[in-house]
Amino acid sequence: MADPGFPGRHTTTTQVTQTSVSPQFRFDKSYIHTIPGMIKIACIVFNLLGFISIQVSAFSHHSRGSYFSSIAMTGFWFTVLMLAAYLFHVCEKFYKIPWLKIEMYFCALWTVLYLFAACFAATFASGAYKVGALFGFIAMCLYGYDAFLKYNAVRRGEIAQGVRIVEQRQQQTTVTIA
Repeated sequence: MADPGFPGRHTTTTQVTQTSVSPQFRFDKSYIHTIPGMIKIACIVFNLLGFISIQVSAFSHHSRGSYFSSIAMTGFWFTVLMLAAYLFHVCEKFYKIPWLKIEMYFCALWTVLYLFAACFAATFASGAYKVGALFGFIAMCLYGYDAFLKYNAVRRGEIAQGVRIVEQRQQQTTVTIA
């Protein structure tokens, strides 16, 4: 008689991951036509417009303006560097670096920082600050959406560039005890 605590069938699931990347740097402008590429370009534009709006104000030296300008310029330079990394396939060459997580955390942090910066600018009695706040709120929404896209990509196990194929294989084993 078979042991009632031992199942007659046993299923084993194995997961096979295959990553395909190109180890060479190359310029590929097709990234600009993707949604993340368009978001990066829009973030660059709105960071720059918000920075210029604050800097042309007579009150650009005020602490609110300095804070907004710091957030805008840091966001601008980080986004420019990441856009260049994608355009030249740096992310694909160094695919072991968690690029999506780095971008996700940065975009989430910049969403919060832009919320504060744009609110501070909107409550200041200057027309240029209000225009800067508008650009800041738009940049905040763009960074938030980008963080959401990156979060979903990280959950799916994707890599920043290249292809990762994940296969699930199941094997059933039947045990008979004589």
